Amino acid sequence: MATRRLYCSRCGAQSVQQVQGQRLYCFNCRSYSYLDNYQVSSYGNSSRYGAAYQPWGGSTVDQFRSPPNSHGHKRAVLCGISYKDHDQSLEGSVNDVLSMRKVLVQRFGFPESSILVLTEEGGFNYIPNKKNIRAALHWLVQGCQYGDSLVFHYSGHGSRVRDQNNDELDGYDECLLPVDYQTEGRIVDDEVNATIVRPLPRGVTLHSIIDSCFCGTLLDLPNVCRFNRDGYYKWEDHQTHVYKGTSGGKAISISACDDHQNSGDSTAFTGTPTGVLTYSFIKALEQKPTSTYGHLLMTIRKIIETARMRVGLRSNDPKLSQEPILSSSQMFDIYRMSLSL
Repeated sequence: MATRRLYCSRCGAQSVQQVQGQRLYCFNCRSYSYLDNYQVSSYGNSSRYGAAYQPWGGSTVDQFRSPPNSHGHKRAVLCGISYKDHDQSLEGSVNDVLSMRKVLVQRFGFPESSILVLTEEGGFNYIPNKKNIRAALHWLVQGCQYGDSLVFHYSGHGSRVRDQNNDELDGYDECLLPVDYQTEGRIVDDEVNATIVRPLPRGVTLHSIIDSCFCGTLLDLPNVCRFNRDGYYKWEDHQTHVYKGTSGGKAISISACDDHQNSGDSTAFTGTPTGVLTYSFIKALEQKPTSTYGHLLMTIRKIIETARMRVGLRSNDPKLSQEPILSSSQMFDIYRMSLSL
């Protein structure tokens, strides 16, 4: 009887089970998963790397009003989740995506029709539940080609679960939490990487801005940049036996904090709730629109530290620290390359 290696659609746990139907039982969270949710198969250079995550194969482009290739060379997905009526709701997430949309349109020339916004105020297809976020991520990369610039911005909760396929150096998978995560489960970093990173062809650039807790390596990119307060940096190789690079394109992620750190909303900036990274990212661009990645990250870090000290969080306390993280599909000189969306 055939066996398959699958990930649970609720908790992300991996298991190898005999296939006897369309539904499999997860012994980790004691729930059922369906074969069409997500599974592992070969992807990329399988002769060199182990089996990789297979992206979810649900309906994508038809769910939204127009196919992505009608939007030209710039396309973005902005996801802001407030978790209304939840114990830990967020007040600034919708403000974040509206601010990001304004920046993309006014500063970087994104057509408004090329920006897909998911919030709880949206229509049925635009609520940031698990199904719609998956569909939006597929829409983002669907049909992309040489010269395209893609952006994924997420403002919401993040979490961590135990890594089940030994492709994480720290032993944990980082996760997005859709608005319905309590019933439908998380979206783990393996799936995010398989959906919007590995398909990127030559000449396509993806930028992600992830404003959540535990999000340092949310895109599972193979190179992580560490830098200190003096601006000195070094690249770390996070490549494992599973290939996490692109198909020739470039992927760059800016995250609010490291994988073990927290981030959140704050009123310390303007009096209005806003995500710490989103505000700092936009403010840094306003101060120097043609900034290199290095200067951008240093400015973001200073803005975050100032705001945290303003509310009584000491920047030198390791338990309360928050360090923005840069990761990429390829290493580069962060003080020579300028941000271009």
